[in-house]
Amino acid sequence: MASALGLDFGTTNSVLALSQDASTRSVVVDSPAGKSDTTRTALSFLKGADRGRLQIEAGQAAIREFIDNPGECRFLQSIKTFAASSLFQGTMVFAKRHDFEDLMYAFLARLRDYAGSDWSSELKRIVVGRPVQFAGANPDEKLALQRYNRALARFDFPEIHYVYEPVAAAFYFARTLDRDATVLVADFGGGTTDYSIIRFESEGGRLTATPVGHGGVGIAGDHFDFRIIDNIVSPLIGKGSLFKSFDKLLEVPSSYYANFGRWNQLSIFKTLKDFSELKKLVRASLEPEKLEAFVDLIEHDEGYPLYQAVSATKMRLSQEEETEFFFAPLGERARRTVRRADFETWIAPDLSRIEQALDDVLQKTATAPATIDKVFLTGGTSFVPAVRRIFDNRFDRSKIESGGELLSIAHGLALIGERQDIETWTAEAA
Repeated sequence: MASALGLDFGTTNSVLALSQDASTRSVVVDSPAGKSDTTRTALSFLKGADRGRLQIEAGQAAIREFIDNPGECRFLQSIKTFAASSLFQGTMVFAKRHDFEDLMYAFLARLRDYAGSDWSSELKRIVVGRPVQFAGANPDEKLALQRYNRALARFDFPEIHYVYEPVAAAFYFARTLDRDATVLVADFGGGTTDYSIIRFESEGGRLTATPVGHGGVGIAGDHFDFRIIDNIVSPLIGKGSLFKSFDKLLEVPSSYYANFGRWNQLSIFKTLKDFSELKKLVRASLEPEKLEAFVDLIEHDEGYPLYQAVSATKMRLSQEEETEFFFAPLGERARRTVRRADFETWIAPDLSRIEQALDDVLQKTATAPATIDKVFLTGGTSFVPAVRRIFDNRFDRSKIESGGELLSIAHGLALIGERQDIETWTAEAA
């Protein structure tokens, strides 16, 4: 019987893994959309025929429910990035307020249902990944963990532990080591970039690990997505345009377009006062057709299709010097050739912060790049060439490895869940 469940609750994808006798395996979730060892961190709410009771789906099943029921389904994604925000006080779902912990619980409860017997009452502990630096402008770490605790407490696990996500990835990577090594792990998620430095040594045939230091920044793949939208899509839907207010010409508030900086925020924009104000501006706009396109995008729940188009463009730019971006709901005017060089210019401020966070953890731990034996890059954003260059410029390329982009954290968490010294690796609020 498995003893520990590793939960990588991610911004974009979530993964479960089980540990038993120093080995791990992925939990395959069997949802109405099929079987998978990764689950998109998304939720859908649909009113059922049973006295208005909500039908809730998660992951790929939520996406399918949303696509099959346009206009009737409430769809949320990237909910993790709300965790540390004191400004987020819940969102309305069919006239009922849902706090962050309600959303997290709803998502995990469906994963439990999909996992079947693998999520059993016999499990002794759950080990949950958490970022070194939570996403957001002013993240409140204690608030985030309080919200996590309130959601997880509903599942009756005897023990709940939190471990930094890059630490978990390091344990996953350490299985491949054939000698003592100081390892730097860089974990690039959807909302955060996290670093951990760990010293692994073999004593009496048993691998031991000593934490050296951690660091991170609330910048990652979602920010790169935003740069594409901000430079291509937002100008088409009114950013920079003017509206008439009495005898003055004013620019449409840029705050409306900042919602594209977080996919989670876009998914609740329709319920906010800002959206009502945006609709009022259409008649006063000098280019009303642009704001009408913005309103239509939100009212017709085109956020997810936009996410798909942007994500696909970003992925292609990791392989090609240029590619075509196209977002069908905005018609032919949204078709544009995007060069990798332009993309790298757009994300330059984000790259700078990611690079500074790396320098900070090296400096804080007094670790010279030459003393790092292995560098392990994980997470989808690690494929971006400009991100790879940050590491190529500091470390010998022969030291840099990558892999397990979606599974490494969950499996590392499960491995830590079997350790007797688990308290050494936990990361509670400061």
